[in-house]
Amino acid sequence: MNIHPSGSRLIRILRLCARGSTATGYRNCRTLFQKHGFETLRKQNGLSCHLRNCMGLTLIRFQYSERIHQIPSEAEDVNNCDRDTKDSSVLSDPSIGSSVKGTSSQYSGPTSEWKNTSPTEMRTSWEQFCNELRQCTSPSDVLDLYGHSEMAWKYTSNALTTMWETIKRMSDDQRRYEQKLMFEHPLFEKICQKALKEAQLMSCNDLVYSLFALVKMGVNQQSRLIQTLLRVSQERLNEFDERALSVLSSCLTNMEESKNVISLRAGLRLLIELRFSQIKTVVALQTIMRCIGKESSMPLKKKLEDKALSLLNRFTLPNLQYMFITLAVMGYRSYPLLDSCSSRIIENIHGIPFWRLVHILQSCKDLKYRNPALLTAAGNHVASMLSVWEVKQLTLLLVLFAELGLRHMELLDGFAEMVMTRSESLTSKDVLSTLRVFSLLNHRPGEERVEQPSRFLQTLVDLFQSHLSRYSSLELLRGVYYLCSMGHYLPAALNQLFQDDILNDLQCPDHPNRVSNERMLQYIRLGVELDNPSFAVLESVTIADPLLPSVAVNSAVKEMVEAILGDSSLYRCGSVLRNIHFIDFEIALDQERKIAVPFPQDDELAHVTNIQRVAVICAPASAFCLGSVHPKDRLALKVRHLKTLGYQVALVAEHEFDRLSEGERVVFLKNAIFGE
Repeated sequence: MNIHPSGSRLIRILRLCARGSTATGYRNCRTLFQKHGFETLRKQNGLSCHLRNCMGLTLIRFQYSERIHQIPSEAEDVNNCDRDTKDSSVLSDPSIGSSVKGTSSQYSGPTSEWKNTSPTEMRTSWEQFCNELRQCTSPSDVLDLYGHSEMAWKYTSNALTTMWETIKRMSDDQRRYEQKLMFEHPLFEKICQKALKEAQLMSCNDLVYSLFALVKMGVNQQSRLIQTLLRVSQERLNEFDERALSVLSSCLTNMEESKNVISLRAGLRLLIELRFSQIKTVVALQTIMRCIGKESSMPLKKKLEDKALSLLNRFTLPNLQYMFITLAVMGYRSYPLLDSCSSRIIENIHGIPFWRLVHILQSCKDLKYRNPALLTAAGNHVASMLSVWEVKQLTLLLVLFAELGLRHMELLDGFAEMVMTRSESLTSKDVLSTLRVFSLLNHRPGEERVEQPSRFLQTLVDLFQSHLSRYSSLELLRGVYYLCSMGHYLPAALNQLFQDDILNDLQCPDHPNRVSNERMLQYIRLGVELDNPSFAVLESVTIADPLLPSVAVNSAVKEMVEAILGDSSLYRCGSVLRNIHFIDFEIALDQERKIAVPFPQDDELAHVTNIQRVAVICAPASAFCLGSVHPKDRLALKVRHLKTLGYQVALVAEHEFDRLSEGERVVFLKNAIFGE
């Protein structure tokens, strides 16, 4: 049987009444309900009546509500939360824990001043409290004010919310200091006790805002206070309106796992499935979409996607930007939503702040969404801000562009000039990030923008060498790998990297990055052997042997190679060089006659002057820079190593090859193999 929320509230009050006069401050139930009544508030589940004047404490709830809470923004919801704050023992004190079961012995109900106060006086007192609350600049100020105010639950909720609003604007150091003062304040335990006792009496919005503020301020999430607020939220979940659900969703997003949190999340998902058609605002929809997370079912994600598309014409510019973050949290790559938001963001790209641009690019990376038009527009915007933003900001954006595969030449060349003119402003982290970007994209600054391309690389080498003593073993490995990818080998860095203690640390079985570390060491060793064979330290270096790569040969390319050569004995399929580089097809080519010839049995072609080895390499779109066939990262390194060994490399971009007709494929491969 379903009970209307008004009936549920009446039952709770009757239970409180049954506890006795000491629990309520009234002598009998008649006194308690002497002013009870029903007023028309809104229709819910077909009923249009709502209980009012409950226990003399809910008068303000219905007659006056000056304060309008705002749904937490993305910055409020994600950032500025220090959960490691200590000294939360005040919330696990036995006196507070026992207050749940022993409410009647400590709570004396509303004071005589409140019982004899007229609605006008209540409103005046409330307005005065709100005005003084706005002037508070720290949690301690709020607690001092709260100690001199009337003890109604509405005051408790707004005091907690204001405490969070003041603390979230502070720097990290100031926030930690103010949190310490807050937890040590004598009235902090008192306000927590009041919130614990009055949780059942709070309105839905005040309940969730109190929970949100306490969690954000770093209160121990396993304390009785937080768990009680969670349990009450479960009991009253059906009463929550759109705003309360949005705030609750924001609160649950980053909370620690507990039975109450898990149950509340599950209940919230069920409620969303029933009510999602009633969602009217974009912010509420995005908050709820974020809360359901990656664990929700695909049909529910699809319903929410359709709802978002129906509200698309109401999206503001912040809504468009925030949709990327929302979809990334959901783990749902919705091309209709992303494409629609991208087109409007491109039109307003110059109005996007730095950190929102970072979040958009990070979300694109998480979703593996690569929109060339959006990324190019973002690159143009960043290039226009080179003289405005700091080096640290630019390196952060460049790393995201590189991970998305965007090779924006104007931006990269402009940043290279900045590095050479302002090299002293680069920190050790900035140097590593810059090396990573240029090695990942296989980019050398263009001569039309940089007078001496080698000067840029030498500047990076000098900066890297000056910071060698500051790098950890993993940072040292990555820096050396980036330099090797660009064909530069720094003896001092190599000697330091190949020390036994550093190698043992990098190849330790318990190291979380052991596999990738060994792979980078193998690439470095092969590069040194090919480009700098005189380096003597390699003889005593112990590096794990690489595992044979398991790569399938492209069947469409194989079919065309057989059609062109006419004989399967004229090529080798799936050979591996030094157990590292996989070669799809290897062909021996007579350069004079421009024909393929069989491989000799001894496989010795080095002494045959007119025979050229051809390596046909097939690579997916992710191995190339976005919107081009420019090889990047390990594909570029493979091509350089093969050329060093004397191979002619025929590079086949699979995403481009699949678009060609059969005749165009034959022409393309003939040109790549025979140079026609």
